[in-house]
Amino acid sequence: MARHTSFLTLRTRELVYASWEMEPLAIGLGDEGAPFAWKEDRRTQLRAELDAYFFHLYGVSHEDADYILESFQAENGGLKNNEIAKYGEYRTKCLVLAEYDRMAEAGLTLETPLIDGENHTSTLTPPPGQGPRHEARPDAG
Repeated sequence: MARHTSFLTLRTRELVYASWEMEPLAIGLGDEGAPFAWKEDRRTQLRAELDAYFFHLYGVSHEDADYILESFQAENGGLKNNEIAKYGEYRTKCLVLAEYDRMAEAGLTLETPLIDGENHTSTLTPPPGQGPRHEARPDAG
């Protein structure tokens, strides 16, 4: 699993390190900068990349990933219905399956990790782990 660490850590760190309270974790993950700014669309894409990656690592087929994502609904809401109401489509499912297909084309397997800039390029600009950050610590004078 260590061969997948770089891909996973960059995205996880950017998702988790969104406030100064998470600074000790960020430092433990090799990041000494300010927390990442909360950009909802960017966070959605980071999550889609992670979801698709884990579907691949667990050997989940495209069809089964589609089925699993379809299960996130309820009669009175749930992710699917909420996103259709808000965006006119089930955005998470579209993004995850698009990333799933891109990763399949790049050859992602348990033995073959995705390496940013080599066999994979994120659709995010700037790349994962380099997203926009808060300007300064709030207590800095």
